[in-house]
Amino acid sequence: MTGIIEFSGPVLTGPATVRHGLWSVDGLLTFRRPAAAPDHVLDGWVIPGLVDAHCHIGLGPDGDVPEDTVEAQAVTDRDAGTLLVRDAGAVHDTRWLQQRTDLPRLIRAGRHIARTRRYLRGFAVEVEPEGLVEAVRKQALAGDGWVKLVGDWIDRDAGDLAAGFPAGTVRDAVRAAHDEGVRVTAHCFAEDTLDDMLDAGIDCIEHGTGLLPRHLPRFVEQGVPIVPTLINIATFPDIAARAAPKFPRYAAHMRSLWERRAERILEAHEAGVAIYAGTDAGSVIRHGRIADEVRALHAAGLTAAAALDAASWSARTWLGADGIAEGASADVLVCAEDPRQNLGTLAELQHVVLRGLLIR
Repeated sequence: MTGIIEFSGPVLTGPATVRHGLWSVDGLLTFRRPAAAPDHVLDGWVIPGLVDAHCHIGLGPDGDVPEDTVEAQAVTDRDAGTLLVRDAGAVHDTRWLQQRTDLPRLIRAGRHIARTRRYLRGFAVEVEPEGLVEAVRKQALAGDGWVKLVGDWIDRDAGDLAAGFPAGTVRDAVRAAHDEGVRVTAHCFAEDTLDDMLDAGIDCIEHGTGLLPRHLPRFVEQGVPIVPTLINIATFPDIAARAAPKFPRYAAHMRSLWERRAERILEAHEAGVAIYAGTDAGSVIRHGRIADEVRALHAAGLTAAAALDAASWSARTWLGADGIAEGASADVLVCAEDPRQNLGTLAELQHVVLRGLLIR
């Protein structure tokens, strides 16, 4: 039993909706005052637990990591306010995390699927085109409703970014995933890769740095969201500098993608493309940085409320998770100030409550 928590401050049930009077009773939220006195009274602005829609709990710079590292990653994300994670590919089998009531809720995607020798070593299931459909079906069974494809990566023979799989093969793979009842997302840096993915009926795009005006109507019409991972895209200049001596064309391409990162995301948002916050933590990005990603979306031109929504109410709806509602799990954060006005308050949370447990 988790007892009773009273939230005495304003409650943001949506980006423009404020209520007063919220309690957690035995781990569930209610707007009805319980008969018993609360065990804790928490003051401040209440929002749903944040969502990291592109995160790799169970993945490190060299691929797989031991279970104590997996746990530490999950704790770090939780303490930073991330209470729901959409895994975007991990080597480690993290199903055991889902049994831990003190760790973030996790929606898993199995392992990345990439073209042979066309991704980071030790990260992905690597296949040739003729094996892609079978690999997708296998990873569909290994995850919780998502499959992750590596759409493009550097082709060392071409000296630039290139699609990993032929367009027709990607179409067959996405169709197979849909037959299995799961959605497909894809790592995409380059411009042309987005055309192939949209043609295939993809369900989400990660990064999306190659977004061009011609793509926007299709993203909107097909309802395909983008998870930009802007704090990861910030590493592109360093990647380009290391690659330049051997692959100058690739380096120039990566720099150009980086230079237009903010402009492209703002254009997409203004066109009506759904944008969700994801850190890409687990390889070169450390865990616990969801507040940084929200601020990066704001810096790209989204309003503070829209940037917060990308990691909160809308993100939860997209993933089929409850926000702040009668009978929902008490997965909430308490901020000192209205986070729609001051995103900096997300980095200094007053309280974290997960499944009705007062974590801090």
